[in-house]
Amino acid sequence: MRGLCVNTERIKKFVGGQAVIEGVMMRGPGYTATAVREPGGTIVVQKEITTSIQDRYPILKKPFLRGCVALYESLIIGMKALSFSAKAAGDEEEEMSNSEIAITMVFSTVFAIALFLALPTYAVKFIPGIQDNHVILNLLEGAVRLVLFLLYIWAIGLTKDIQRVFQYHGAEHKTIHAYENNLPLTVEHIRSQTRLHPRCGTNFLLIVMVVSIFVFAFLGWPSLWERIISRVLLMPVVAGIAYEFIRLAGRSENSFVKALVKPGLALQYMTTREPEDDQIEVAIRALEEVRPPEEEAYEDSTD
Repeated sequence: MRGLCVNTERIKKFVGGQAVIEGVMMRGPGYTATAVREPGGTIVVQKEITTSIQDRYPILKKPFLRGCVALYESLIIGMKALSFSAKAAGDEEEEMSNSEIAITMVFSTVFAIALFLALPTYAVKFIPGIQDNHVILNLLEGAVRLVLFLLYIWAIGLTKDIQRVFQYHGAEHKTIHAYENNLPLTVEHIRSQTRLHPRCGTNFLLIVMVVSIFVFAFLGWPSLWERIISRVLLMPVVAGIAYEFIRLAGRSENSFVKALVKPGLALQYMTTREPEDDQIEVAIRALEEVRPPEEEAYEDSTD
């Protein structure tokens, strides 16, 4: 009888995050917390129990399905955190209602489809000499999409407000690194950590762009609307593949996997900035609110 090989390595439980207006949102296994520094200098926190539809429907925890669920839930949680941060930072008088969040998400989705799906697939028809080669058309469409994405990141990074968000993004990454490396959550220890992280949303988006190039490459070249619809319908597939790779990259020490992650890490030089000490303090406060007790901070790998 063959023996069963079980990997009992203890792995630190994932904590993820997101930079918001003058603050950081952290999501742990039990709680989600958004810490924001008010104009007066006080750090205020909004804390909620972390829930997921996966808890009710365990099948959604299966590979590739869980990526679509994680993306959808991250968008909702992120919008709520942004709404709270805008109010706490003094940019808005009140938080957005659920209906306003839904409208904003719909508008953002339509904008993303128009800019990153419709525009590239429409624009490549003006490239001469390739109209009869559908594979080349699809590959060039993907290249145009990737260039638009990089230009978009660069352009928004020129604004002062977004630069501060990018500083908080760096604070979020550095603080998570300190947590994962079992370091004390102090400004001094966190300051020395890298601001690049393999599980970053920037990494995820870049992988989505690259994976979509190969997924869409062999779909032929039907009408414009058929192309747009097919790409929208296949985005959950693309997101599922990208999510699994991000999970692998977050825990793998394989040199090949690390090499594949390097472009995404390099892109984070655009989406993060070195944070100030008071910004790191906000990230620490958010993480302290969500990290599990020491006796619960690890999970066993049973690959």
